[in-house]
Amino acid sequence: MSYLNFDKTLLNNLERSLQKEILHTNRAGVYNSSTLVDCNTRKYHGQLVLPIPELSDDNYVLLSSLDETVIQHGAEFNLGIHKYGEHTFSPNGHKYIREFDCEVIARTTYRVGGVVLSKERLLVSFEPRILIRYTLLEAHSATTLRFRPFLAFRSVNALTHANDRASSDMDEIQNGRVNRMYPEFPALFMQFSKQCTYTHEPHWYKDIEYQKEQERGYDYKEDLLVPGYFELPMKKGESVIFAAGITEVSPRTLKTTWDKELQRRAVRDNMLACLKNSAEQCYKRNGEYCHLLAGYPWFKATAREQFFALPACTLFIDRYDYWDAIMNKTALAEVQDFMAHPDKNTSLYGLRGMNEPDALLWFVHAIQQYAAVEGIDKAAVQYGEICNAIVEFIRKQQHPRMFHHSNGLLWVDGTNTPATWMNAMEDGRPITPRTGYIVEINALWYNDLCFVSELLRAMGHEHRADLIAYQAELSRSAFVDTFWNGVYLDDYVVDNYHNKEVRPNQIFAAGLPYSPLSPKQQKAVVDICTKELLTPRGLRTISPKSGDYRPVYVGGEKERDHNFHNGPVWPWTIMAYAQAYMNIYRRSGINFIERMLVGFEVEMSELTIGTLNEIYDGNPPYKGHGGMSSATSVAAIISVLRTLEQRKKELEQAE
Repeated sequence: MSYLNFDKTLLNNLERSLQKEILHTNRAGVYNSSTLVDCNTRKYHGQLVLPIPELSDDNYVLLSSLDETVIQHGAEFNLGIHKYGEHTFSPNGHKYIREFDCEVIARTTYRVGGVVLSKERLLVSFEPRILIRYTLLEAHSATTLRFRPFLAFRSVNALTHANDRASSDMDEIQNGRVNRMYPEFPALFMQFSKQCTYTHEPHWYKDIEYQKEQERGYDYKEDLLVPGYFELPMKKGESVIFAAGITEVSPRTLKTTWDKELQRRAVRDNMLACLKNSAEQCYKRNGEYCHLLAGYPWFKATAREQFFALPACTLFIDRYDYWDAIMNKTALAEVQDFMAHPDKNTSLYGLRGMNEPDALLWFVHAIQQYAAVEGIDKAAVQYGEICNAIVEFIRKQQHPRMFHHSNGLLWVDGTNTPATWMNAMEDGRPITPRTGYIVEINALWYNDLCFVSELLRAMGHEHRADLIAYQAELSRSAFVDTFWNGVYLDDYVVDNYHNKEVRPNQIFAAGLPYSPLSPKQQKAVVDICTKELLTPRGLRTISPKSGDYRPVYVGGEKERDHNFHNGPVWPWTIMAYAQAYMNIYRRSGINFIERMLVGFEVEMSELTIGTLNEIYDGNPPYKGHGGMSSATSVAAIISVLRTLEQRKKELEQAE
């Protein structure tokens, strides 16, 4: 049995199988997603979902579902499944599924009487096209396959309903048909690798329900248009490929394209292989520039998340080509443009959040990770000037949202606009109004000053390096005086108010390469995070001892926003925790972190298969929520795995 394999016992149980989702991307913003049994449970699900910049910044669902029917001796067996009401599913195609495997690509095996049918799918790289290959593995008599396309043609943030504007016209093309439901949309070309017949029979399937949206308190019912159906005969051992895209393709090329794309896929037979695949799925190339998306299905390219996740999602998985494409050909220009025009509200290539107070600090940290891989001398040559420029930009008070005080610390105003990653809002104001001196921002500042001093020495600028090192020492002293409360670190300090909530933000002061804390203080921070925040999915966002502790991310939008950063676990903070823990506890720390990773490996076969969600509940069973796949969650565990490997080698060499 493969690493990512699911049998009929699980698949036939909708209570379990509808909780497990699949996600595939083409590294250019297009994705394909559903549940293991192909019953869409989110408005974000679809067989072909793609960006359409001409319409808006949203993604758009063109082809929602493709229902297959096996026909033998006049008997029809529909393999599709949709939810229409509480405990009402129709048809019930899941009962024919015998196996689902996605170790390489998603493959579903159906058994209907004497018919065994395999369905495999993949996206064409950098092209908005889904390919689905059907193979008739067993058949004792003549077999026909029927296909009904369920069309949506709407934003992922909306739902569609039966209307007179929608066109069901299906114009003939080679081995298929083309439809454009609305004139402002691109056309959808649906073709097969062999000739088929088409029957025009337009019908709106009404009140299809998406239970994930219902759980989230959003509208959850929509109508989908089925303009008609395709039919084609198949023989035992024969394969046919269905293609859907926004341009026409020659059917004769589909097999070649399939084989080429299949060769690009790596085997996912362990956790690291899964995470590598997930990291690569977050690449988004658009012409000459490239970003790392914060995840799927609704995330965009955001500066904080990109700079945090970039080293792990490129360098640590040997994708130096994407480090170059994202950092050198895109991000450097974005950073330089922001520092030249700090009050401008637009970016060169669509990277959002460059003005967030910690974005530039995470950029320097990304370069620090590059130096750890490629060496300080190479990092100094390539990035020394820009890192020094960032330090000067901040020190000279040029950042529009961050102020460098004479005590060496950075001060930000988070009263009305969120200043950190804890950015949930209600009625236009932050739910967690962290403001003033913020612990992780100042931990990053100290770390970055030390690293930039190191870069400057490698560049031969000794005097300048000494000045930055002196600045770092001022920052270190003020950091301890400001945040250390004798037991752990305050979360933020403003005027005479010290916020003493135990939150994971303090772990960065112990887990970054340069820590402003003494070893004893680092141990105290690690210990309180272990005692009050650690779960099998990472660190809680606040201690259960707090009166604000709300560990379960459920309910309507307002309730979920209140809970967002007040109890649920965000896995991305585990990177700093693991680093700090192994620094303090050495050999026993390595064993402990290895055991801790078991909780993350479990997630490879839960929820979105082969990846990690954005957040998890703070209490058992630590159910996942939020984005289906998060670049920061994935990056954190890749980083932990890499650090573990390095620490083990160091111990072996020491022995």
